[in-house]
Amino acid sequence: MRTPSAILLLLLTCLTAGAHSGELHWNQYRGPHGNGVSTAENLPVVFDEAQNVRWKIAIPADGWSSPVVWANEIWLTTGSDQKQELRAICIDLESGKITKNIKVFDMVERNVDPAYVYDSPHLNSPATPTAVVEAQRVFVHFGSQGIACLDRKTGDKVWERRDLRIYQPVRQGSSPVVDDKSLYVAYDGTDQQFFVALDKATGETRWKTDRNVRTDWAATLRARGISSKKLGKPGDNKKSFATASLIEVDGRRQLIAPAAEATISYAPETGKELWRVLHPGGFNVAARPIYAQGLVYVFTSGLTGFLTAIKPHGSGDVTATHVAWSTTRSTPNIPSPIIVEDLLFMVTDKGGIARCLNARTGAEIWRKRLGGDHWASPLYANGKLYFSSKQGDVTVLEASRSEPEILARNRMNARFIASPAVGGSSLILRSTTHLYCLAKGYQRTAAEVARDMPRERGGTSADKPTSTRDKLTVLKRQIDALQKSGKLTRQEAEALFQSAIGKN
Repeated sequence: MRTPSAILLLLLTCLTAGAHSGELHWNQYRGPHGNGVSTAENLPVVFDEAQNVRWKIAIPADGWSSPVVWANEIWLTTGSDQKQELRAICIDLESGKITKNIKVFDMVERNVDPAYVYDSPHLNSPATPTAVVEAQRVFVHFGSQGIACLDRKTGDKVWERRDLRIYQPVRQGSSPVVDDKSLYVAYDGTDQQFFVALDKATGETRWKTDRNVRTDWAATLRARGISSKKLGKPGDNKKSFATASLIEVDGRRQLIAPAAEATISYAPETGKELWRVLHPGGFNVAARPIYAQGLVYVFTSGLTGFLTAIKPHGSGDVTATHVAWSTTRSTPNIPSPIIVEDLLFMVTDKGGIARCLNARTGAEIWRKRLGGDHWASPLYANGKLYFSSKQGDVTVLEASRSEPEILARNRMNARFIASPAVGGSSLILRSTTHLYCLAKGYQRTAAEVARDMPRERGGTSADKPTSTRDKLTVLKRQIDALQKSGKLTRQEAEALFQSAIGKN
């Protein structure tokens, strides 16, 4: 018979083992802390379309929102411009089966400024903002199309708001964030810019603040040799897509919310502005700010890609006094960074240049070309960095101070734009057409791989093969890779290719 102390020790051992087995709730964009860092210790490093794939399912319609996880549920959003509807989907983590497919909204006509002649909704998806999931609720956001709260158990709509509308030429990307009382989200269009806090239980407005940042746009253009008389994009320097971050500094809560040409800190309870740092020419902000090493790290794009480290103190305009360091050298425009202790890791959206900087000073420690185009933000888990590209490569590096070797370059039949998520010891990847659940010890059959081998849809025409011959060339390369890695025999590879030819 076990003594009470022995039983206590056993319970502690079980609890400790459970705590280290994987991520409990990847409940928002970039995980529980919004920084892309996972506690999982057993994620697969090497995988392809067959090896270490627990399951892979097709996701209906289109969307670039990242998956979020609560217990055994994966939630994501999709939209169909053809059907003019927006949906929330729930997938069982164990089986990969869709358990809920909820129509949240029928689309309404977009606000359009006829003076903005480069209106380009096709450059974004109808469902790009990432949801937030909690024990009882799921919050889904579709920009100006609406925001809603769903009951997680039943899928019923608890409340909705469809009155918060702006003009975004390329649709919206800012994801909501929540605390115990409020939901916070940015609306930064060319016509108006504001930030709102909604009551989580009712959807009613707790506060709403204007955030039209006024800078000398003409002077910014002149400094770069651009005529201020250029027509076709009025208010273009007012656009932003970033997701805010809630932080606490010296006992004071702050809502860090990058806008176009400025990063602003608000008091979450009231919406009062605490401080701001200007970054003229740095708009179209997409990366989520991170708080680490006592600094707030912000990336911009637009005319100027700033990486700025800000001391989150003071009040008013602290541009001249609270910027610890700033650089415009090889900064990414879209993917957010990873910070581990005093190391900052990032990757450029074009060309896939991975860099490691000293987070305290901004000094470069190393750089390494990964290749490809990276819109998805990287993931950190168990000392490793995962970078996923629009070309379908998932490159894994050691998160080290010295220049790392590539641990794995995993090529998938996919285009990755959404950022990865973690559920337990599984890596969750959303491509433009499918959802992958990757875990050690699983293997898909050749028949399962064959079913979804044709090239993925989605993206711009430049991303797609332009002819049947191009498609078959891509397919042949992918099948050859599976054969070389030992996942297919020569006979199986030939059979797969002949089967594909028959479908074209």
